[in-house]
Amino acid sequence: MKGILKALFLLVGFSAVAQNEGMDDFCGIKNTAFIPGEIITMKVFYNTLGMYVGAGEATFTTSLERFNGKTAYHCVGEGKNYPFFDNFFKVRDRYETYIDTATMLPIKFIRNVDEGGHKIYNNVTFNQGTGTAVSNNGVFKTTRCIQDVISSIYYARNINFNKYKPGDKIPFDMFLDDEVYHLYLRYMGKETVKTQYGKFRAIKFKPLLIKGTIFEGGEKMTAWISDDPNHLLLRVESPVSVGNIKVDMFGYKNLRYPLTSLLNVRGL
Repeated sequence: MKGILKALFLLVGFSAVAQNEGMDDFCGIKNTAFIPGEIITMKVFYNTLGMYVGAGEATFTTSLERFNGKTAYHCVGEGKNYPFFDNFFKVRDRYETYIDTATMLPIKFIRNVDEGGHKIYNNVTFNQGTGTAVSNNGVFKTTRCIQDVISSIYYARNINFNKYKPGDKIPFDMFLDDEVYHLYLRYMGKETVKTQYGKFRAIKFKPLLIKGTIFEGGEKMTAWISDDPNHLLLRVESPVSVGNIKVDMFGYKNLRYPLTSLLNVRGL
C-alpha cells in the first residue's frame, strides 16, 4: 500500500540522467487548466491474481490564498488506504504546496506522511530568485524553475502538448527529500482510453522511473490526461514488484471547463 498511494504523488517519476534541454520553455508558464475550488478524487486498484481490487483513494483540492504577501494556489493531495488494508499497512499521506499564481512556481511544500507507523515530516520554503530551498534539514541549492511533488502535477497540466511529436521528451526539475531530480515526461500521442469512470479522448505520456522501490526502472508507468483544456488526470498504470496498480479518476467538482473529452460514462 505504501508504494501504491505514493504512485499518485510521484507519477512524474525520477530520471537518473539530467535532461535539461528545453527547460526554458516552461519557466513562467501560465495557468490555463484549473481554478480554485477544483476537487478531484482518484481510486487505486491493485492486481495480483488477475483481478483488480480497490485498495485506497486520494483527493486533490485547490484553493486561493495569500501567502508571504503573494496570491497563491494552495493545492493539497491526501491519500489513504481503505480500512481493510489498515490491518496490513496503514497509510495516511498528506502533501501540500503553495504555488505563486504569477509564475506557477512553488513557494512552500509540506510533506506529512504516516506509512505503517513510519512518519516523515518535511517543510520546504523555496526562494526561486536565489535558487535555494530551506527544509527541516538545511539550505539546498536548486535549479531554475524548480517544482515540488504536487506543484509539478498542476504545472504539467498546463503543458501545451500540441507542440510535441510522439516520442518527444518534456523535461523539468523537482525537489524532494532535499535533492533535485531531473525529470521528463515522454509524450506518446493521443488515444481513446476506457477507465472505471468512463471512456475519454486522452493525451498519453510515460514518465521515466528509477529502479529501487516497488516500481521497475525505465518507462514502465503510463499516464493519461483528458484531451480538453482541463488536462485532468484520468488514469495511471504501472507494474510493481508484485502485480500491477491502476489509478482512475472517479469524481470531480468545479472544473475550469466542461469535460468535453468524456465520450460516455461507464455503463452508458
